[in-house]
Amino acid sequence: MALQIGDKAPAFEQKNQQGELIKLSDFLGKKVVLYFYPKDNTPGCTAQACNLNENLPRLQAAGYEVIGVSTDGMKAHVKFIEKYGLGFPLLSDEDHQVVEAYGVWVEKSMYGRTYMGIARTTFLIDEAGIISDIIQKVDTKNHTEQIITSL
Repeated sequence: MALQIGDKAPAFEQKNQQGELIKLSDFLGKKVVLYFYPKDNTPGCTAQACNLNENLPRLQAAGYEVIGVSTDGMKAHVKFIEKYGLGFPLLSDEDHQVVEAYGVWVEKSMYGRTYMGIARTTFLIDEAGIISDIIQKVDTKNHTEQIITSL
């Protein structure tokens, strides 16, 4: 069953780019922008991360913490963060626990070939751990505006 607005956000524990264990429960009492993206250093994912990073002060002023999730490894995340000066953690979900819990690990197709991958999706989670919005049609270059508009 797909997650919906009003559902409790699935709990998770996953390592960030520095190998530190991050849990959703660490953010109880705070609002979270939890965004899932396919791959570090690709055009769309870079545009999305940079847009969020450039607008991080606006999101933080609205009370949000930003967390990115992909199935890339920690080394790839470190390079991505360093290259673009990202100011938020990226979780390395190599075992697919988080992407599957949130229902974003899906069958995709490109050039007639099907494969499994991440459906670019953002979950806004309130202070109580409840999903307050889900953005499925992400505009990578203007993602912050989508988030702010949905607030």
